Amino acid sequence: MPARLFDSRDDAIRAFAEHVSRGKADFFRGVGLDLVMGRREGCHFWDVDGRRFLNAHSNGGVFNMGHRHPDLVTTLRHALDDWDIGNHHLISEARAKLATRLGDMLPGDIDKVVFAVGGGEAVDTALKMARGLTGRPGVISARGGYHGHTGLAMATGDAKYREPFGPQLPGFSQVPFGDLEALDAAVDETCAAVILEAVPATLGIVVPDAEYMRGVRDLCDARGALFVLDEVQTGLGRTGRMFACEHWGVVPDFVVLGKGLSGGLVPISATCFRAEHERIFAPDPFVHISTFGGAELACLVSLRMLDLVSDATFLTRVAENGADLAARLATISADHAELVAGPRHLGMMAGLEWRSEGLGLLASKALFDAGVFAVYSNNDRRVTQLLLPLIAGTAELDELGRGIDAAATALASEESRQLAAALDGA
Repeated sequence: MPARLFDSRDDAIRAFAEHVSRGKADFFRGVGLDLVMGRREGCHFWDVDGRRFLNAHSNGGVFNMGHRHPDLVTTLRHALDDWDIGNHHLISEARAKLATRLGDMLPGDIDKVVFAVGGGEAVDTALKMARGLTGRPGVISARGGYHGHTGLAMATGDAKYREPFGPQLPGFSQVPFGDLEALDAAVDETCAAVILEAVPATLGIVVPDAEYMRGVRDLCDARGALFVLDEVQTGLGRTGRMFACEHWGVVPDFVVLGKGLSGGLVPISATCFRAEHERIFAPDPFVHISTFGGAELACLVSLRMLDLVSDATFLTRVAENGADLAARLATISADHAELVAGPRHLGMMAGLEWRSEGLGLLASKALFDAGVFAVYSNNDRRVTQLLLPLIAGTAELDELGRGIDAAATALASEESRQLAAALDGA
């Protein structure tokens, strides 16, 4: 077990409430999910009191390679002998090597990279580049999607994420995800960029079809707008392909990566783009900087992560396990048809839709009680997100299936049904 920083879980929660976020502490206490993470390894983590959980959330895909993957930990330990974050002003071997590897893997002619710390910063970079390249102010995003809580990224999100923080940025609008006709009506001569998640997780793991994604690409080409694809969660193997856009044969102008890029050890994200778009930096290559973006320690860990995920058998196994997971979820849906509407999935990116929002809210607690940590999709609370680490195998799929079955059985009780109905009516 890791060294304890507080004498008890209650002391840790109390300090968190007093000095980090009282609202979050009160919420988790109120719904009975007030765990404090302790030891973590592979597909599991333990709370500080020793209870084990299967991690079916993976922090939105941060832990694609599981917690503390031994190869990545070893890489980081060795790197600390000689490296630190580096200096963002200077030419960097580590950043150059990682950018080269990403360029070799990315589709089409996307082979330039600007590094950042988190997904929101990387999205900000893509959008400000798009506005500068086109000279246009407009950005169109999907209603219910999510691209981050910073600046331009926040401006693409739903009103509830933006309005508490004051005046809104002009030029940003939203259309329904998957509605090509609505997008056609919205993209005009003022539109700099269309930004979409490849599979919107916060919207409830909504999987688009190829016709839609290709239509988005064609619309952007026809109207002079740039296509920004947010693959922060879907990229790097999550869907059974290295990048989700490969499923649809689409090459966007920008691909945004993050989350799992360094295996959950050191923060890093990347804005990847077509070489022609580098012209925005030609007058002044120092016009955009990020002190901790592309920290050299993170780059070295990311290089090793790419070795692992690009192994010839790895993505095949992810795709096979994704098909197995889909079949299991379909069986569970049939067995509990009065509660479960059905699964949504692409590779190992999956969701389970419950019959009502109340059931979706209660499902997180029921899964928690069954030893599975998973969360609902905040913009469609009927859907439980299921994002196991990509290293999960049959044993973990079995464990997840047992957990969901136990949760559904608990939700079938009269008490749970009444509480779900009350939540639906609230």
